[in-house]
Amino acid sequence: MPRLFCCGFGYSALGLARRLHRHGWEIAGTCRDEAKAASLEAEGFAVTRIGEDVKPADLAGITHFLASAPPDAAGDPVLAAYGAALAELRPAWIGYLSTTGVYGDRQGGWVDETSALEPTGERGRRRVAAERAWTALEPAAHLFRLAGIYGPGRSALDTVRSGKAQRVIKLGQVFSRIHVEDIATVLEASIAQPSPGTAYNLCDDDPAPPADVLAYAATLLGVPPPPAVPFEAAELSEMARSFYTDNKRVSNRRIKERLGVTLAYPDYRTGLKAILAAGG
Repeated sequence: MPRLFCCGFGYSALGLARRLHRHGWEIAGTCRDEAKAASLEAEGFAVTRIGEDVKPADLAGITHFLASAPPDAAGDPVLAAYGAALAELRPAWIGYLSTTGVYGDRQGGWVDETSALEPTGERGRRRVAAERAWTALEPAAHLFRLAGIYGPGRSALDTVRSGKAQRVIKLGQVFSRIHVEDIATVLEASIAQPSPGTAYNLCDDDPAPPADVLAYAATLLGVPPPPAVPFEAAELSEMARSFYTDNKRVSNRRIKERLGVTLAYPDYRTGLKAILAAGG
C-alpha cells in the first residue's frame, strides 16, 4: 500500500493527504498543534507531534514524501531532520512546496520554470537555497512553486466578510494565485508521472490585481466593494507589504503540457463562485 509522509500538515499538504487517503493511501506526518493532531488521527492519519522525538525512523515504510515547511536562517529544517534518511530510503517520489517568490520582480512580465531565479528578499533567497538542496538529493525532489494560495476558509470572500478588507491600489501590480484543490491535482499528477528534479509552477491562468479580486468577492456577497487605498497609505504588515515588491505573471504551461493537468479553477472568478456555492 502506498504511504505518504507529510512533513507539516499545512493547508496545501492536507488537501493532497485527504485526497490520497480517500483513494486508499496510508497517510502519516508531523503536526505542531495538539488539537489538530488529534483531529487528524481521528481521520485515520498517523501523526507525530513536533516537539516529540522526531526521528528518521518515522519514515519506515513510506513510499512518498512531501515537505511543506519553509526554510529559516539555519537552512531547511526538514532536510536537516530527514535528508539522510530519504537518501537511504529512496522513496518513489519526493515533493517540495516552494514559492513563485524565487523569481523575484519582473515588473509585470512573464516567468516560467526556465526563468532565472532572482529573489528580491531574504525569504526568497532562502527558498532558492532550499530548492537547490532538495534537488541535490538522490532521488531529487520535485519542486512545486506555488503562487498565492486560496480556497475554502482562506479566500477573498473571508477577507471581505471580516470587514477589514482594503483594495490596495498599486499601478500595474498583479499577482498569480492557485486554488488549493488545483494544488492537490498537480501533486497527484506528478506522483503518477515522476520526474525527479523537475520544477513546476502552480498558478491559474489569470494573473490579476488584488483589488479586482476583492471587488469581485464583494459583488458575489452582495456588499459594497472595500475602500480603495493607495499602496503608500495602506495599513499592511511588513510581510504583506513585501509581497508588493514583486510584480510578475507566472506561466503554468508546464503542468498542462507535461502532466496533462486541467485546472478546475482557471481563474479567481470560477474559484470564488465555487467556494461560495459550497457554503464557504
